[in-house]
Amino acid sequence: MRTTLTLDDDVAALLARAQQARKAALKAVVNEALREGLKQMLAPPPRRKRFETQAVELGRCLVGNLDDVAEVLAVAEGENFQ
Repeated sequence: MRTTLTLDDDVAALLARAQQARKAALKAVVNEALREGLKQMLAPPPRRKRFETQAVELGRCLVGNLDDVAEVLAVAEGENFQ
């Protein structure tokens, strides 16, 4: 298949470096780069390792009711709050 491509300057520079390093024709370097890049683009994403958080025993709650924010703040700040 013949086609015309307009390459960005950075891509053209990378292709020229790859062509010199491999001592290969531009067509071969472009085909190899496209083949490898398309394989990566079409491959399913790698499976991530499941993240787990270790549980820690904190002991009993020092504040009677955590739903009362004013009481929790008073205990935390050391106020004598009843």
